[in-house]
Amino acid sequence: MQQDIRLLGRILGAAIRESEGQPIFDIIETVRRAAVRFKREGIQQERDTMIDRLTALSDDQANTLSRAFSYFLHLANLAEDRDQQKRQRRRLLSSNEAQIGTLGHTLAELERHGVQRGQVRDFLAKTMIVPVLTAHPTEVQRKSTLDLHRHISHCLVAIDSRLTEEESHQLALELTGYIKTLWLTRMLRFNKLTVNDEIENAVAYFSTTFLKAIPNLYTTFARNLGEQADNAALVPTFLKMGSWIGGDRDGNPNVNADTLTHAMNRHATTLFDYYLAQVHLLGSELSLSTSLTQVSPELASLSEASPDQSRHRLDEPYRRALIGVYARLAATAKHLTAHDLALRNTIPADPYDDPAEFAADLAVIARSLCDNHAGAVVPLRLQQLQQAVAVFGFHMAALDLRQSSDVHERILTELYQRAAIKHEGQPVQYDQLNEEQKIAVLLAELDDSRPLVSPWQQYSEETRKELAILQAAASVRRHYGCNAITQYIVSHTETLSDLLEVLVLQQETGLISQQRDDAGQRMPVTPGDGLIVVPLFETIPDLEAGPAIMDRWLSLPQVRERVVHAQDNIQEVMLGYSDSNKDGGYLTSNWSLYNAELQLLEVFRRHDVRLRLFHGRGGSVGRGGGSSFDAILAQPPGTVDGQIRLTEQGEVIQSKYKNAESGRINLELLVSATLLSSLAPHEEARKDADTMQRYTQAMAWLSDAAQHAYRRLVYDTPGFVDYFFAATPINEIAGLNIGSRPASRKKGQRIEDLRAIPWGFSWAQCRLMITGWYGVGTAIDTFIRLGTGKDDGSTQQSRTQLLRDMAEHWPFFQTVLSNMEMVLAKTDMDIGRQYSELVADQEIRRTIFGMIEQEFGLTRDALYSIKQQDLLADNPTLKAALQERFAYTDPLNYLQVEVIRRQRALEDAQQEPSKLEQMRSQRTIHLTINGIATGLRNSG
Repeated sequence: MQQDIRLLGRILGAAIRESEGQPIFDIIETVRRAAVRFKREGIQQERDTMIDRLTALSDDQANTLSRAFSYFLHLANLAEDRDQQKRQRRRLLSSNEAQIGTLGHTLAELERHGVQRGQVRDFLAKTMIVPVLTAHPTEVQRKSTLDLHRHISHCLVAIDSRLTEEESHQLALELTGYIKTLWLTRMLRFNKLTVNDEIENAVAYFSTTFLKAIPNLYTTFARNLGEQADNAALVPTFLKMGSWIGGDRDGNPNVNADTLTHAMNRHATTLFDYYLAQVHLLGSELSLSTSLTQVSPELASLSEASPDQSRHRLDEPYRRALIGVYARLAATAKHLTAHDLALRNTIPADPYDDPAEFAADLAVIARSLCDNHAGAVVPLRLQQLQQAVAVFGFHMAALDLRQSSDVHERILTELYQRAAIKHEGQPVQYDQLNEEQKIAVLLAELDDSRPLVSPWQQYSEETRKELAILQAAASVRRHYGCNAITQYIVSHTETLSDLLEVLVLQQETGLISQQRDDAGQRMPVTPGDGLIVVPLFETIPDLEAGPAIMDRWLSLPQVRERVVHAQDNIQEVMLGYSDSNKDGGYLTSNWSLYNAELQLLEVFRRHDVRLRLFHGRGGSVGRGGGSSFDAILAQPPGTVDGQIRLTEQGEVIQSKYKNAESGRINLELLVSATLLSSLAPHEEARKDADTMQRYTQAMAWLSDAAQHAYRRLVYDTPGFVDYFFAATPINEIAGLNIGSRPASRKKGQRIEDLRAIPWGFSWAQCRLMITGWYGVGTAIDTFIRLGTGKDDGSTQQSRTQLLRDMAEHWPFFQTVLSNMEMVLAKTDMDIGRQYSELVADQEIRRTIFGMIEQEFGLTRDALYSIKQQDLLADNPTLKAALQERFAYTDPLNYLQVEVIRRQRALEDAQQEPSKLEQMRSQRTIHLTINGIATGLRNSG
């Protein structure tokens, strides 16, 4: 890795010197050397030299230096990612069974616990694992930059190959050219991303990664599960993809019916490009002749029905059959996307009615090969194509809808008012009803076939927009199949009526069938009818109320019928990590989520319904980030059970899924963790009841203490809001053009209204990251010193030992501490103090930063008392990588503070900077934001 970093650094340095000149290159080198020496040796003079050079920079020089350090961090990350892939490959080559998280290790571990591979295959038939891509704005890189990253990564891979002298020379030219292009490519966007931009960015990952990695993963499963080449049966579909992009309108006014239909069209277009290319290649490869092999009667019929009558292929029935399949597939693509996607001229043919028809033709080909001693041909390409059709259908990724519950209430209030509906003799003023009255009105509406929406009414813009997107969703499902849109997420679910409102709106827009028989009775609910209404419990109070809401929801006969007959007896619940963290702090958020899961599981078991949890995880630890593998294994026992969805957001998508190899590794980790959590004995289940009770009682006390400490800082300390908006680049982040969604739900400066992403992103930029640790130190320190206040006879030593036992034997607590440790290692009080100097009020600055600094010391010491080792001592690879990156990240922090200070000094002096000066300073700040986020990686 160090060799790769030095190589990439030399090439970047040459590009800078050639493009910008020797003087600025010398300044960059002086700052770089000083930063490296200070980080490695702690020499204070080197830090002073670095800061002196940074404060003396002109605006143009600051801009160039920001780009230089940022791009070096880009390249260092590529080298680090490549090193991790090489390490994993070496471990796989040495022992496939030994590498934790791989399929081989997982199946071997399950066999050790008595779960045979046949049982795993049966379990997969009732398993559903869905990574869901979202457009949450934490990816600061442009697509042009990410594309260049892929080219450079490919060059790094080629370096490992045995190359001739000419090949080595050519590779060096390519690497130099790509890095030069990177340096001369604009790092920042001039304009804010549109929803269509976000759709295109997401679709690109399917072309580069998912359409290759997922079928390949299924093939690996087939081989590891003992499937024979002459067996045409496929592995059950257990892994699919989802997306919010184009359908998630919670707080995003730019999402509408047009973005929804456009997203699905782009999904289908990308997918049919892949299908047509694969069928075309199959047709060129399956050159088997009837003079040398036989074919099944079904294959013969498929061949005879082909429009291809070339005499050159009369003895090649597979090719003829595939020409017919290609013609039908091209017709299907044109019918669904309105685009002619065929790579070759085709004879007109009937389109496939659905993916099952396409899959049936491919199955005919596979069975014929297997039945006639050519089963070895199937895994070459056909098997992966078959698995792709089973996974992606004709829609590629299921598109979720999401909206806030308060929007639904406003819409129904207007609908009832315009329709002059009465309930119990009184006009319905919906928003004035209490909760029980709302439930009664909504249940009555669900039993009434009379339309509530009238085409003759002139509704408000908001109501027209919401009705239109639901009607568009119904149209998409008719066009692409019911799997194209399956979920409706209800943000800010606080009551039962919040869920019933969505059922009523679905009924009014054609998503739920209202068919009745001749006697006027409603027809039975059928599979796939309507969208699953998914509550999103986000804040601490919502998480606490969630189980009771779901208990009432599942008790309703109308809901029960839908769950059993339309949803395969599965009900999904989404848990929010971001807002619960902003509401109650890191430890309380994690503990509230854990408790909510256990209580939900109990409710669902009582109703005999399968629970599927949808984890709304972000990139930063404060938003549920960290290792997905560890997080799934740390879930409470019984809460996974083969059913899990989780969001993949922002920079995490690029980190995990930048190419097919990386995507395959991360998807395999996801699947392996799900199987282990579902089928292997859970660590908690092995503990006796008394031990777990001691663990949970201690955790409940720690959570309460941590929440009080956190809320005392964020919500109860006078001046905290002023400190936050002055000491972090929150306002500058809002102008970074990294997403189509506004940074705040409402205008003004209230922490409650600020979205969780810019909240956490801002604390990461100033290197304090309180969302990942604040309050934990006070809680642990108080617990060890004073106990819970009850006279239980415990001592400081016994309480410390209890926490050590929890960290060693309880996966939940172990993961909480591990993620917090990584955040503490990235936190830097000296840099945070520099940002605090941006706060004009000395008393506020001294109070707020003093509280943060004191809590950091308590948290670091508390972690040491439990783990009895320095930060990341048990992960030297990560520790070394962070130290290497910080030498390039820290100067960007110091420079960011300096440029913000300059800009504010002009404003305080009431000097109106020229438009050019303002643009330069803003651009430099945005460049430093980009570089710092790159250096910290999971900061969004």
